[in-house]
Amino acid sequence: MTELESFFGSDGPLAQVIPGYQPRESQLEMARAIIEAIRTERNLIAEAGTGTGKTFAYLAPAILSGKKVIISTGTKNLQDQLFLKDLPVIRKAIKVPFIAALLKGRSNYLCTLRLHNSLNSAFGFSKEEADALAKIASWAKRTHTGDIAEMSEVAEADPVWHQATSTLDNCLGQDCPDYAGCFLVKARKKAQEAEILVVNHHLLCADWSIRDSGFGELLPDAEVVIIDEAHQLSDTASNFLGDTVGSRQLGDLAKDALIEYFKDATDMPALRTACEDLEHEVKDLRLAFGIELKRGDWRDIENNPKINAGLAAVKDQLQRLSDQLELASVKSKGLELCHKRSEDLLQQLKTITEDSGGKWIRWYETHRKTVTLSRTPLDIAAEFQSFMRQHPAIWIFTSATLSVAHRFDHFARNLGLSDIDSASWESPFDYARMSLFYHPKGLPQPEHPDFIPRIVDFVVPVLQASRGRAFFLFTSHRALKQAAEILDGKIDYPLLIQGSRPKAQLIERFKKAGNAVLLGTSSFWEGVDVRGDALSCVIIDKLPFSSPGDPVLKARLDAMSRQGRNPFFEHQLPSAVIALRQGIGRLIRDVTDRGVLMVCDPRLLKRSYGQMFLDSVPAMRRTRDIEEVRAFFLQEKKELRT
Repeated sequence: MTELESFFGSDGPLAQVIPGYQPRESQLEMARAIIEAIRTERNLIAEAGTGTGKTFAYLAPAILSGKKVIISTGTKNLQDQLFLKDLPVIRKAIKVPFIAALLKGRSNYLCTLRLHNSLNSAFGFSKEEADALAKIASWAKRTHTGDIAEMSEVAEADPVWHQATSTLDNCLGQDCPDYAGCFLVKARKKAQEAEILVVNHHLLCADWSIRDSGFGELLPDAEVVIIDEAHQLSDTASNFLGDTVGSRQLGDLAKDALIEYFKDATDMPALRTACEDLEHEVKDLRLAFGIELKRGDWRDIENNPKINAGLAAVKDQLQRLSDQLELASVKSKGLELCHKRSEDLLQQLKTITEDSGGKWIRWYETHRKTVTLSRTPLDIAAEFQSFMRQHPAIWIFTSATLSVAHRFDHFARNLGLSDIDSASWESPFDYARMSLFYHPKGLPQPEHPDFIPRIVDFVVPVLQASRGRAFFLFTSHRALKQAAEILDGKIDYPLLIQGSRPKAQLIERFKKAGNAVLLGTSSFWEGVDVRGDALSCVIIDKLPFSSPGDPVLKARLDAMSRQGRNPFFEHQLPSAVIALRQGIGRLIRDVTDRGVLMVCDPRLLKRSYGQMFLDSVPAMRRTRDIEEVRAFFLQEKKELRT
């Protein structure tokens, strides 16, 4: 404890490596709680408000404990920030030497064999794909890690990466001719040797859900597991504990089998025909779902003869391809692996399409060119508890938003956490002085057909007072598009619209402009850090209740009702409170930040549950008068002049 106090002191090691570092009592208290949890081997929920400095508050105790620690972050971007920025800073400050490693899922690492096969493929690519593959090939000669995040010339989301990375299905493992130089193998070896290992929730859950590759095999035997951005864990885990078969997986199988055919099985024309026929049936299946992009209930499939026929045709053709691959599998390891993939996909399709048990939710999602069929567990609490029992580390869950009205019941219940300590530290920022919560009178009800046009009338004066510099956050893409059309021409500030450019580019443009208005949906509600004057106003259209039409949510709510529980107060309301807290968290990111929060939903004051939202937000000064908003920003201008 004494060492911690010295480390976080005003003239301590951390202050010496971070310019302008100011000690925060909440940061030290959190670090003390974590070192105590490790010492007493107690699991801990640790909520730390924005500005606490929670990353260093858990890194220092983790390193000083001398134990093997896994840190899991909510996204790959946060994972990179932790490993590439935060850990190097603390390494300069802390006296204890430690080995750290970064590990991502296999799709984040270049596969040199897959790249070679693609570059030498018997059937060509479009000009854009060929150009991208050429850039990847050039980068492949100079990279040391193979982490595709290094490669700025080809976006991580570009589908061409499927041709240059591996999956569990198509990896040759130790039979691969490039195994000795495999970037994934190297990364895993470093992970096993590390004392501090940085992963992300997707990797943690993916490894947990793959039963034949246990946690202890892929990741080192952890003594401490720290889950950062822990409010995201339940949703991520739900996705990985189910089954999903997508038309992209089926199409990739057909393409890969065709590549193997040209290499080793040209004497089997029926194999080529089976590959091409599967690709054709998969495209027809997507067309059967129509052009609308949606997440839908399985009953839509059961009640649609065209989709049923398309699904049956895909299953039949997949079986024919599997039969051909079985005959060809003796010719090469690649064909053998394709046969195994076809069998696995057949089994998964059977599991999803024939499941009728009450513990699973079946649903589909259509994308522009693809469709996915999924089966998701109704409840992951029991599974997660089993996971924790199998791996008896000390578990620490942390985030800025884990509580609802100062209680952790919702978070703990979702993961089945019991007999666990909890603590919370308020943000050190002076919200009462630095911010203003504006909720105008006369707002329309959210179900009003002209809700967006009417709230824009309330929003424009705020944007004029703030001189742009605002995030306008929405609970749906439809509302965002409607507001974008109305605002265009109504304000004199640059409008940045989600979807018009990659997210990172929009954020950079927003920062550089200094007076822009950015319109975004869920992906901008969290994980976005804009400090300083560029962001001085956050406007939220509605209280962020999840769509009751979402098939997964609807099934969970129905199940809770059948159990005699109250799904609104147990699930919908607390989830919305946490989402709102995340959105509000974009406003004040530093001790010198000032800003106005505007919430355009009258339910905040007109419904009894609105108080729960108000009890969960920072202690801001509140107003219903636009003149106070104008005065707030005028005061800012005066301070700048002086």
